[in-house]
Amino acid sequence: MTATAMVEVRSVHKSFGSLEVLRGIDLDVRAGEVTVVLGPSGSGKSTLLRTINHLEKVDRGSVSVDGTLIGYRRSGDKLYELREREVLKQRTGIGFVFQNFNLFPHLTVLENVTEAPVAALGRPRKEAVAAAEKLLARVGLADKAGAYPRQLSGGQQQRVAIARALALEPKLLLFDEPTSALDPELVGEVLDVIKDLALQGTTMIVVTHEIGFAREVADTVVFMDGGLIVEQGPPAEVLDHPRHERTRAFLAKVL
Repeated sequence: MTATAMVEVRSVHKSFGSLEVLRGIDLDVRAGEVTVVLGPSGSGKSTLLRTINHLEKVDRGSVSVDGTLIGYRRSGDKLYELREREVLKQRTGIGFVFQNFNLFPHLTVLENVTEAPVAALGRPRKEAVAAAEKLLARVGLADKAGAYPRQLSGGQQQRVAIARALALEPKLLLFDEPTSALDPELVGEVLDVIKDLALQGTTMIVVTHEIGFAREVADTVVFMDGGLIVEQGPPAEVLDHPRHERTRAFLAKVL
């Protein structure tokens, strides 16, 4: 265990019925670093992300973020699941950006970004609005505050989703294939926002198929296959000199 790990995933197992999706995952993510998770469809990448913020309960193992056990409390040798209210409170420290944006269609862009700080953190609305306006400027959408999601491109919607995740001032940001629902010409604008966050020292775990982004931004690249981490290391090592045949085969298809 590294002393500076912000995220500690220990022996995490997860099955859906008879399908074993995660088969004993160990992962450390240090504060201020970007970990990019690659792998074929069905390798367990999204499920791993969802166990980190307890959207999926683990069958065995544990997840800690910033020294706090997620979804459970420990008493002696036993883990007891937290109440939903306590889990929701933990989730406010872990931002999650989904593949399909998940914006509220009936709220404006500004309302989408201010809703969680007011509802979950009890921020005064005026303060939340001022913070949201700054975040929208940061993702290049200051002029879209009054628009509704349907009036935006996919890339713009995803940038709003990132601003919304940032509004809770999370310690950790999780991205689940943030560009896979986008037209190719819109991918760059979303990746640029994530790159900017990386430069500012945001701790992130990004599941993506964008190899160029992984090469440029990741501190660590993790390759998953069949519910296991097959290899991990710096981008230059994993992407340019993969040690495992499965990693080589995957990269040969996507590069």
